[in-house]
Amino acid sequence: MFYYVDGTVSVLQTGLAVIDCGGVGYACHASQNTISRLKIGTKARLLTYLNVREGIFELYGFIDEEEKSCFEMMIGVSGVGPKAALSILSVAPPDRLALSIITGDEKTLTQAPGIGKKIAQRIVLELRDKMSKEQLEGASVASPVAAADLSGGVNHTQEAVAALMVLGYTQAEALHAMKQIDTVGMEADEIIRQCLKKLVKQ
Repeated sequence: MFYYVDGTVSVLQTGLAVIDCGGVGYACHASQNTISRLKIGTKARLLTYLNVREGIFELYGFIDEEEKSCFEMMIGVSGVGPKAALSILSVAPPDRLALSIITGDEKTLTQAPGIGKKIAQRIVLELRDKMSKEQLEGASVASPVAAADLSGGVNHTQEAVAALMVLGYTQAEALHAMKQIDTVGMEADEIIRQCLKKLVKQ
């Protein structure tokens, strides 16, 4: 129904951003990641997700496609609702979340209020399984970048490519972005962060 809202930021609260569009204020539930990048009185565009339940309409706002994609994947996991997904995104932005899923890091997810170990395990299991074994194997030393002489570099680049694929990018897109940066000495989360900057600009 709503793909995005584009207007002036009029209210910022914990977990909520209000965007004034032509005199109408759209209240969007948002992660701390999104709210921290907004400023009252400035223009902003938030991608949106409309949640309808028992006659209640709730609008969720996201700063970019990566965050929205992560949100939609998480609410597809049994037992994870929209507010729980936002809670996770508040402590683990898309790049960190993707890496946590790939590496099975449940502790990062349990840092979010209301997320226990069982839910964290379910998220890791279900979302990691969405990537085929072929994708993970293919995101390895197929490119010169991945074959670079890094400190544990092959593992880091594999993790980074696989994490980007969790976010919806193809292996080719991930590898193309990676070729544009110097990955020497980078940890996987930094590689992901730099690749996302390149991918968003495309």
